[in-house]
Amino acid sequence: MRRRNFIRAGLLISMMGVLLTGCGDKKDATTQNVTEAGTESVTRSSEMKTEAGTEGAGKEAEEKVDFDIPEGYHLVWHDEFEGSKLDENSWNREEHEVGWVNHELQAYVPDEKYAYVKDGQLVIQPTKEVGADGKVQYTSGRVNTQNKHDIKYGWIEARLKVPTGKGYLPAFWMMPQDEQFYGQWPKCGEIDIMEVLGNSTNMNYGTLHFGEPHKQNQGSYTLASGNFAEEYHTFAIEWEPGVIRWFVDGNQYFETSDWFSAVEGEAEKPYPAPFNQPFHVILNVAVGGDWPGDPDDSTPFDEKGAMYVDYVRMFQKDSYDENVKKPEKVLKFKEADETGNFVTNGDFKDAENLSDEENWKFLQLNDGVGSAEIKDGEIIISTENFGTEEYSIQLVQPGMPMIKGKKYKLSFEAKADEARQMKPAVTAPNVDWIRYFPDTPVDLTTDWQNYEFTFDMKEEDDDAGRVEFNMGNQGSKATIHIRNVRLETVE
Repeated sequence: MRRRNFIRAGLLISMMGVLLTGCGDKKDATTQNVTEAGTESVTRSSEMKTEAGTEGAGKEAEEKVDFDIPEGYHLVWHDEFEGSKLDENSWNREEHEVGWVNHELQAYVPDEKYAYVKDGQLVIQPTKEVGADGKVQYTSGRVNTQNKHDIKYGWIEARLKVPTGKGYLPAFWMMPQDEQFYGQWPKCGEIDIMEVLGNSTNMNYGTLHFGEPHKQNQGSYTLASGNFAEEYHTFAIEWEPGVIRWFVDGNQYFETSDWFSAVEGEAEKPYPAPFNQPFHVILNVAVGGDWPGDPDDSTPFDEKGAMYVDYVRMFQKDSYDENVKKPEKVLKFKEADETGNFVTNGDFKDAENLSDEENWKFLQLNDGVGSAEIKDGEIIISTENFGTEEYSIQLVQPGMPMIKGKKYKLSFEAKADEARQMKPAVTAPNVDWIRYFPDTPVDLTTDWQNYEFTFDMKEEDDDAGRVEFNMGNQGSKATIHIRNVRLETVE
């Protein structure tokens, strides 16, 4: 939730997260890796709200509580927001100027108007004001538990409801107590537990930021029905030495042990650095910026634009074995088919599900609205609204084996119902979204044309490259037809 000035959305992904704060210096970051994690059901804690508690909020672990505690854990700290005011013995209010990170539009102001307790909830309420000079000013709230409730390893969760509206980016995330211990961000590490775009409120991103150069691992969770803005949901991580797991409503959707901390050109710090130090919780709602884009006239700044937090809870095990070794990373390279093509169903003979995590996936991001249909050996992409970004309407296939030193050829046939442009690319969702083959404009006509591009793979081996067709904000909503997509190695 920290700093980013360029986001390739997509689940296969991310997404998010995004960076909101920072350890040290406030430079922008280019990111949004997304891992296609499944949704194995691992129920770990309930969503029951405690009825115990005293005026003021944060309660200590010795207190008897009426909510479930994850098996094998004990309660360290919790805040049920039962008082009439935010408990400032537990929380710090932050103050930051406009554009502090990610080119965001809001100022964070440490005032109860923007972060307050009401009806058993913490409410973070962004506002929009128009001055006498006609200039628009956005203000929001951001609170954290730094130096008041920091935790090293544990189960950390919050039950909340997010705002809805273009330009919103609510976040529940964690940063180190001492942000300089391993050096400026991203070396210090960052754990994003919940990030939901205000214009796509059925999808949550969980992200780990680390390293120098900046790397990130990300998973995403999409609700089968409903959305995170209309119902409360519980977001959690289980953080142990050498592994972090992400959950929504008790369902595990992502896990990683792959991270490092190092200054570029120097040896890595001993694993599991930087995620072997105390971290604190942060809650905020950003307005605008590089990932969510700017709000528009449809963005609500009333109760629909607020984030409502029912509780925050921290649990720990009695002890942790920190004698862990960094797991050896084993790349699993996809095999080409009998014709040498790494793309599955590149001839579109199978009318596959375009919303699951297998093979082709059709994405609508940043106000993009459209549809995709596989029919008669082609895929047909129709656009109702091309969105705010070139990738707002996007067809992707992940899992491409990219091997350093190899030469690749990307080829396909395409046409459009009227002349227009689209941009194919081969990208690295798990490696800062670098481009193995850059976003390259192609001019489509109403006749089928064949397009071929060759490129050298100069980066480190990656078993999770991604073929993309970006059909969003490029000046036209004309329907696009694509067939015979191939990615292959050439001598």
